[in-house]
Amino acid sequence: MSSTDGNEPASGPIQTSEPLSRAIGERYLTYALSTIMHRALPDARDGLKPVHRRILFAMRELRLSSTGGFRKSAKISGDVMGNYHPHGDAAIYDAMARLAQDFNVRYPLVDGQGNFGNIDGDNPAASRYTEARLTAAAEALMEGLAENAVDFRPNYDGTLEEPVVLPAAFPNLLANGSSGIAVGMATNIPPHNIHDLVDACLAMIKDRDIGDDALVALVPGPDFPTGGVIVEPRASILDAYRTGRGAFRLRARWQVEDLGRGTWQIVVTEIPYQVQKSKLIERLAEVIQTKKVPLLADVRDESADDIRIVLEPRSKNVEPEMLMGMLFRNSDLETRFSLNMNVLIDGRTPKVCSLKEVLRAFLDHRREVLIRRSRHRMEKIDHRLEVLEGFITAFLHLDRVIDIIRYDADPKAALMAEDWAVRRARAASEADYVSPLSLPHSDDGLTEVQAEAILNMRLRSLRRLEEMELLREQDALMRERAELDDLLSSEGQQWKRIAAELKEVQKQFGKDAPGGARRSVFADAAEAEDVPLEAMIEREPITVICSRMGWIRAMKGHQQLDAEVKFKDGDEGRFLFHAETTDRILLVGSNGRFFTLLGANLPGGRGMGEPVRLMVDLPNEADIVDLQIFRPGERLLVASTDGDGFIVASDEVLAQTRAGKQVLNLRDGAKTQVCRKVAGDHVAVVGDNRKLLVFALDELPEMGRGKGVRLQKYKDGGLSDATTFVLADGLSWKDPAGRTRTETDLTEWLAKRATAGRMAPRGFPRDNRFT
Repeated sequence: MSSTDGNEPASGPIQTSEPLSRAIGERYLTYALSTIMHRALPDARDGLKPVHRRILFAMRELRLSSTGGFRKSAKISGDVMGNYHPHGDAAIYDAMARLAQDFNVRYPLVDGQGNFGNIDGDNPAASRYTEARLTAAAEALMEGLAENAVDFRPNYDGTLEEPVVLPAAFPNLLANGSSGIAVGMATNIPPHNIHDLVDACLAMIKDRDIGDDALVALVPGPDFPTGGVIVEPRASILDAYRTGRGAFRLRARWQVEDLGRGTWQIVVTEIPYQVQKSKLIERLAEVIQTKKVPLLADVRDESADDIRIVLEPRSKNVEPEMLMGMLFRNSDLETRFSLNMNVLIDGRTPKVCSLKEVLRAFLDHRREVLIRRSRHRMEKIDHRLEVLEGFITAFLHLDRVIDIIRYDADPKAALMAEDWAVRRARAASEADYVSPLSLPHSDDGLTEVQAEAILNMRLRSLRRLEEMELLREQDALMRERAELDDLLSSEGQQWKRIAAELKEVQKQFGKDAPGGARRSVFADAAEAEDVPLEAMIEREPITVICSRMGWIRAMKGHQQLDAEVKFKDGDEGRFLFHAETTDRILLVGSNGRFFTLLGANLPGGRGMGEPVRLMVDLPNEADIVDLQIFRPGERLLVASTDGDGFIVASDEVLAQTRAGKQVLNLRDGAKTQVCRKVAGDHVAVVGDNRKLLVFALDELPEMGRGKGVRLQKYKDGGLSDATTFVLADGLSWKDPAGRTRTETDLTEWLAKRATAGRMAPRGFPRDNRFT
C-alpha cells in the first residue's frame, strides 16, 4: 500500500501484491468448484442441477400444476432468471425445453405446448411462442416442499429463498439420467425405468447388504426414451454398475417388410438415444455414395409422429441380418452410450458411484425427508390440538366467552386470565346433561394461541352441532400424533412407510401406467459375418483403364483392349484390362505399399476418370508399379531395384484401409520394381547391365513382409525385370520386331541365386523387359 505523502492515505482502491501463480490458482480453484457444484454435476438425491431445480421451483411458485393452465415460456424463464438463476435467459430456456422433450428425457418434468424441438435436431421455437406447465413427475419431485422436507437458502440477492434440494419421490437421477462436463471431471448417466428402480429400492430396504448381482437383476440396464435394442453383454453391464464406469452398446430396432415376389425392405422404427434422425439419414446417404455398404441402394425417411426409416437393398440375394450388421458397423444405427456415474453426494462431494451407492443416497435422502415432514406434521398437530382445547373451553362456557368479548376492553387478556377450571367444575355439578366436552382438561387457563383462535372464530362456528365435530377431530389428531410418534421412534416403521410411498410412485409411473412400460429391450449382438462381395455387388463386366499419370476409370462392359482411348493432354494409357465389379484390384506402389481398390467403386468411364491418389493414400513421389486383379490363393513375386525380393501370398497383400499395407521394405533410394504372379518352377532375372540369371523358384523364401533376399548380384546398376516360368517350356520374350521368341536351352544362364549371371541372348529386348 502506498500514500501520497507521509500522513494521508492515497485515494482509490487499496492495492495488494501476491505471486501470480497463487492468484491464478486460487481463482481457478474457485471457478472449478463453482462449475462442479453449481453447473455440471447433478445432486445424487434429486438428480437435478441447480438450473433445473430452479426452473421447477419457479414454475411451482407460478402455480403451473399439471392439471392447470399453461404460461408463456418467456414468463417462466424470466422469473427463473430474475428470482433464482442470474444467467442468460437463452440458457434457461434451453434447459427448460430439454425437460419437455420426450425423446431426450424418459419422464418429462415440463409439459410443453408448442414447438419444443424434435428428434431431427430442430431447435425449439422462441420462448415467446411456446407455453409450459409442470408434469405429474415434477410435482412428485417437489411433494413436501411446504412441509419443511428440505432446507432452503437465500437466492442470489437475498430477497427470496430457494430449496437446496428437492424432496424427490422417485430416484430421478437414474430415471432421467444426466450429463455434464465440469473442470477436470464429467458425468454421463443414461435414463432408466422407474418400475425397475423402485423394485431395486424395495430390495435394498429389505436387505441393506444386497449384492450388485441382485440389484442388476432388478435393474437390467438403461431404458432410453427412444427405445432401441441394448446388445451389451450382461457381464459388462454388471461391471459398469458395480464400478460406475462403462458403456452400453445400443442398436436401432428394425423389421423386414415383405414386398412380394421375393423382394423386401427394412424399416427402422427406433433409433439410438441422442442420435439426430436428420444426421443419421445423411450418414446413411453418405454410406451409399461412398459404397461402404454396396448392397444398400436407397434410404427414405417416411417418419411422421413415429420413426419410419426405409432401407432398400440393392440385391435380394443377401440376408437382411447381414445388411444390418454392416450398417451397424458403418453408421449411427449402432452407438455406444458411455456411463460415468460422477455425482454430488449430499450436494457437496463429487464421487463416481456404483448403482448401489446412488440408490443408497436416494433412500437416505427419502428417510431424511420423511423424518422432517413427520416432525413438521407433529408441530402442526400440536398447534391444532392446542387450538381445539381452547375451542372446547369456549363451547363449555359460551355465555361467559360472549360476555367477555362483548363487554371487556381487552378480551384477549380477559380470556387468558379467566379461571376456566372452576367454571368447568361448577357447570358440571349444576347441569343435568353431562357433555363430552366437560371431560377434565390439563390447563386451567387459555394460552395466547387459544385466545387468539377464539377471537378469530366466526359466529356461525358457535353452533352446538360443532361439539361432536371437535371431538372427532381431536381424537383423529391424537391418533395421528401417536402414529407419528411411533414412526419417529422406529427406523423399521420409517422404512416401511418409505416402501409404501415408493409403491405408490410405482403405481403412478410404473409399467402399468401410460408411457411407463420399458422401451429399450435386450438382445445378444450377433457378430456380423463377412459377406462375399459377389453377394454384395451386382456382378457386371467392366474395363479398367489407368493412365501413366494415375487417372483411373472403369468403362461398362468388356471393351476392345486395342480400341482408341482418350487421355488428358500429355498423358497416355498404361494399364488396360478386363475385370468385373466384384473384383478387388491390387495397386502396387513404388514405395513398397500395396493398396486395394474395389471394381464397383471405380469412377465411371465418362470423362477422364479420377486420380487414383484420391482413393488411396499413395504419396505424390511414389509411382504405380503394377495394377492387377486380386485372385485368392495366388502367389506374387515382388522385388526392388536393389535386386532383393521374395514370394508373397496374394491374400497377405490385401489392404483394408486406404492407407494400404507395407509389404516390401526398401532401403534409401530403392523402389519397387517387380510384382508378378508366380507361374512356373524357375525365376529369370535381368539387370540394367543386361545380364540374365535363371535359378530355381524354391530358392526364394515365401514371406508376408520384409526386404527379401538377393536375387542377382550387380557391380553397377540394379534389377531391371524378373519373371517366373516353367523351365521345360523355355523362357519367352518379344524381340525388337515384336515377335515372340522362346529360348528352351537355358543351361548357359542357369546358376544359383545371387550370382551375376551372363549376358542376355541375342535378340533380347533393348529395354531389358520380359514383356
